[in-house]
Amino acid sequence: MAKMRVYLTFPTDLIQVPVIYHLGKDFNIVTNIRRADVTPTYGWVALELEGTDEDLRRGIAWLREKGVKVDPIERDVVLP
Repeated sequence: MAKMRVYLTFPTDLIQVPVIYHLGKDFNIVTNIRRADVTPTYGWVALELEGTDEDLRRGIAWLREKGVKVDPIERDVVLP
């Protein structure tokens, strides 16, 4: 199983949508929320993901298709 950390930034229209739930259920990815801040107009989450390389690749692609900004995290520092 592969592991990765990502920083997700959600657009306003996805704040109330259970995106992380679907990421786990539909792509067989184990999710662990490390930090988050959600308001009615903005949301971000620092998330640990665990799954097969293919499941992670498909899940990240799906997030981006939905409009979620995905940035990798290395040692809690967002990479360029």
